[in-house]
Amino acid sequence: MLKNETQTPDTVSTKSSGTSGWGTISFLLIVLTIQPAEAQQGDWEATSSAGAEAYEQGRYALAEELWVQAVKQAEAFGPHDERLATSLNNLALLYRIQGRYEEAELNYRRALNIMEQALDPQHPNVANTLNNLAELYRVQGRYAEAEPLFKQALMNMQMALGPEHPNVATPLNNLGLLYYLQGKYDEAERLYQRALRIEEIALGMDHPRVAAILNNLALLYRVRKQDLRAELLYKRVLTIQEKALGPSHPDIASTLNNLAGLYYHREEYTQAERLYERALAIVEKGLGSEHPHVGASLNNLALVYFEQGKKSKAKPLYERALTILETSLGPTHPEVAVSLNNLAALYYADGEYTRAEPLYQRALAIQEESLGSDHPLVATTLHNYAFLLRKTQRIAEAEQLESRAEAIQQRYTREPRGR
Repeated sequence: MLKNETQTPDTVSTKSSGTSGWGTISFLLIVLTIQPAEAQQGDWEATSSAGAEAYEQGRYALAEELWVQAVKQAEAFGPHDERLATSLNNLALLYRIQGRYEEAELNYRRALNIMEQALDPQHPNVANTLNNLAELYRVQGRYAEAEPLFKQALMNMQMALGPEHPNVATPLNNLGLLYYLQGKYDEAERLYQRALRIEEIALGMDHPRVAAILNNLALLYRVRKQDLRAELLYKRVLTIQEKALGPSHPDIASTLNNLAGLYYHREEYTQAERLYERALAIVEKGLGSEHPHVGASLNNLALVYFEQGKKSKAKPLYERALTILETSLGPTHPEVAVSLNNLAALYYADGEYTRAEPLYQRALAIQEESLGSDHPLVATTLHNYAFLLRKTQRIAEAEQLESRAEAIQQRYTREPRGR
């Protein structure tokens, strides 16, 4: 919440802010599989299947080794063979998870080019690759590029398989996520609910894909101040994931961050700190110390320290998080703006106004460019910058920013429409 009455800047957590960072959402990517036409091609099939199994278990180093081998095997089938596109898609999926975005985009584009030549444009595997490329753009903050690809994937999937097929839930969920990140909450909820209904009927109530959509709905409830509904969903998600994936899978860390974020906003800091620490341990072990998920988790843990007055513990975590996110995501990513806002809030609290101001200015510029001038996070940064302007006796400038922030907040604090 914004603490206007005490003129304290609002820090922003990467699991609950509506940014595109890890711990915020669950997206659905597709591992592609096709059946080889001839028996001697079984080596490629076996390697691909083993890579998929390693990926689902969170054993990413092994998955990469196997899928690189599968690409080499598939290249022997010819440069336009569908099996090569399948292997390239799967390897790109892994690179996206690892934060290796340039490599992921190259592989997705190569796979899409092959798929479009080898298959009908409305084939499900073309739609799958469009979905995965769109998700890559989404995680990079390239929302304008992601939206038409998600829409095309959804249209193709519905035409190929029918509107109630379980695979249709994937682009529904992901397009809903994109709308959520853009502050289009009604549109997002409508797509989430449709995707959830499809998945529960097709896969059962306790499937990990159901958990992914429940996670996104829970976050939407958080934004709408329906914390009890959100908490119940997060706990259900965690139960499903721990049973299906084991206690150390990276998806578990994401849900831990989300549930911790709920406790953080209820000022239950001991609960939040415990969950954040567990999440950080999981991602550092599973993804490496420089992965953007580690940066997001560091930011969240620092938030808890900051709110408890432990600024000396929070500062190095904020600074490390900013370095990781700038390196892995680029200097203009929305997640970097979150980190800049939080570090600026710490400087503000320490009275270091000249250090805080350029960080607020940079965060605001990033958010307005990537999210639009009317996004709720823009309102947060406007309020925070206004606090600093008032503190430094620039009242007229502060009032202008406060007026903008309040107009944005009024738009997004309306009651959700009933169904």
